Amino acid sequence: NYGCVPTKSLYKNAEVLRTIYNSGEYGIKIDNYSIDIEKVQQRKARIVNQLVEGIEKLLLANKIEVIKGRVEFIDRYKLKVTKEDNSTLLLESKNIIIATGSTAQIPPIEGVDLEGVYTSKEALGFNRLPKRLAIIGGGVIGMELACIFHSFGVEITVIEYEKQLLPFLDKDVSIRLASSLKKEGLSIHTATKLLAIEENNLGLLLRAKGKKGVLTMEVDGVLIATGRIPEFKGLNIDSANIKHNRSIEVDNNFMTNIEGIYAVGDVNGKSMLAHSASHQGIAVVDHIMGIENSIDHNLVPNCIFTFPEVGIVGQTESQLKDKGIEYIVSKFQFPANAKALAIGEGQGFVKVIADKKGYLLGVQIMGPHATELIHEGALAIKNRLKLEDITSTIHAHPTLSEAFVEACLGINGEAIHGVARR
Repeated sequence: NYGCVPTKSLYKNAEVLRTIYNSGEYGIKIDNYSIDIEKVQQRKARIVNQLVEGIEKLLLANKIEVIKGRVEFIDRYKLKVTKEDNSTLLLESKNIIIATGSTAQIPPIEGVDLEGVYTSKEALGFNRLPKRLAIIGGGVIGMELACIFHSFGVEITVIEYEKQLLPFLDKDVSIRLASSLKKEGLSIHTATKLLAIEENNLGLLLRAKGKKGVLTMEVDGVLIATGRIPEFKGLNIDSANIKHNRSIEVDNNFMTNIEGIYAVGDVNGKSMLAHSASHQGIAVVDHIMGIENSIDHNLVPNCIFTFPEVGIVGQTESQLKDKGIEYIVSKFQFPANAKALAIGEGQGFVKVIADKKGYLLGVQIMGPHATELIHEGALAIKNRLKLEDITSTIHAHPTLSEAFVEACLGINGEAIHGVARR
């Protein structure tokens, strides 16, 4: 557990700190608070251990044998396991599932091996917070950790090579998020390439090239968050003649070029999301059992735990433009939603994209609990629901879910608490 769960544990700590910091807005005065990073890490470890132990108990209850060790292919359907005591075990099966995940991608930049340069795995275990932290990469990992550590009181600078943060989002959503984060005090440099990391008397010196030329900055730590790459080094998959490039190549059933050998999750490079990996695993088991099952990766929700949260599912405007598909866009702003205002989180919007016939094609949400709200959009797109199926379903008041209904109503200029789309 070096990703989803530890990050969300720290995210909750950050949320609590933000609530305390803004407590004056609610008529509550709180003075002299501080963060105990050691206890923060202890809480994270407890949560991770509880989940890991729960999985171990489930495996035991279902009579699934677990062998701990290093594994490698010695033939297409033969594996050698070197156990923790260095003894070896040979296994043979006509069905093998590779699910070895991914590892941090380290760019070939001068100074990435210096002390004070971290990957996300190391940053999640910080027992002492750096005063100034540069984050290289404005993707999901980089932006989530940027928001968490900024809430912990760390001075954050983000350097992103692409023209916008979270490049898979539509430009308007990315720009709005960047604007919100800059107002909170994060320093963000897009279209900027890191050139080198050097040591100096005050910590680390970064040199980067951006829109206005070369810039330098002094920091106490650097977090490399330039993405992840499939991890299958050491498996010796060439002995099984399994095709691979940066990832293990698979078909629509997640089978490799070798009959009966599958690869699921990050290692096949399809989605790089834990929930996608889980469903791929289910699909593979179904395929082995002769049950038809498939996954449409356009329908996999992507959730970004920034402040505010972002959720996305379905197709984006840029994807639809590339395909030449006509579409209509509607947005509903959270400042017009009663629940959002009541909980003090009235920023952001719900954006829906529909075709000319009224079928939902994509949803992007930036705002309170976006990572929960996005699933109504996923359900609607998967089941080919029309906008009227959503708008005719009564949503309770006051709830954040009303914003989704209003955005859908807005496609036809019928939003109740918003200006008609022109």
